[in-house]
Amino acid sequence: MAEISAALVKELREKTGAGMMDCKKALAEAGGNLEAAVDWLRKKGLAAAAKKAGRVAAEGLVALAVESGRGALVEVNSETDFVARNETFQSFAANVAKLALKSGGDLERLKAAAYPGTGRTVADELTHMISTIGENMNLRRVAILEAPRGMVGSYIHNAVAPGLGKIGVLVAIESAAAADKLEGIAKQLAMHVAAANPQAVSREGLDAAAVERERAVLADQARASGKPEDIIAKMVEGRLRKYYEEVCLVDQMFVIDGESRVAQAIERAAKAAGQPITVKGFARFALGEGIERGQSDFAAEVAAAAGH
Repeated sequence: MAEISAALVKELREKTGAGMMDCKKALAEAGGNLEAAVDWLRKKGLAAAAKKAGRVAAEGLVALAVESGRGALVEVNSETDFVARNETFQSFAANVAKLALKSGGDLERLKAAAYPGTGRTVADELTHMISTIGENMNLRRVAILEAPRGMVGSYIHNAVAPGLGKIGVLVAIESAAAADKLEGIAKQLAMHVAAANPQAVSREGLDAAAVERERAVLADQARASGKPEDIIAKMVEGRLRKYYEEVCLVDQMFVIDGESRVAQAIERAAKAAGQPITVKGFARFALGEGIERGQSDFAAEVAAAAGH
């Protein structure tokens, strides 16, 4: 068997963009012949997938799965919404959400998990889909919530199929009440989080540095009024309360009724259930949030393709 040097692997990687382990395997299969290794990668769809990897994938689906007091959220991206409507893509997203329940919230562990019925890992199955469907795709993130004493409520907004949509939410609530007494409030809280997008469950969960920055800004704004410092302090506290009402789940106006605070809605549910109810946490994924979407100049692309 031919000696496969690190320099040769590097050259093949630069030529195809394929992963290091794939390049080493390709060179071994090709007896060290670079061009034959390129052909091997192309036949496996790995070189084509690598070339597509530079393209922005900001569409796709958010998928969720809930089972036995545990919930998982995943975001799987594609380049176009058209692919997100593809049954193969939807099936992949749904299966990955189920696999994520056992991932512990670790993205790399999820990617390395065995994908059912294929003999491939989740990451390899995604590469296979890229080569067959013809778009860049990405398993971007995963979140896990657990409520061993209570339940995990869920909600999918803009659902294209059960558990698949554009915004996914999980809410973990803790209570000794029976599940049928908790399902209603758990679902309503998940719907509220989807709509109101809080930053934390309560004030204690907010980032202390972010609160101090907000306090400093509010103080500077108040001082512009020219009022005495004792009045300014009261103004700042009043405005901070308003800030908490915007970013803290329990302080927000409950979108379901538009009249009470979320904390009051939870109290009413607890009274009806006959047991205290506490929100332990939530997770909210909105498709494509934070992804830089490039501006495409179609005319320039056509000109480039024509060699001008």
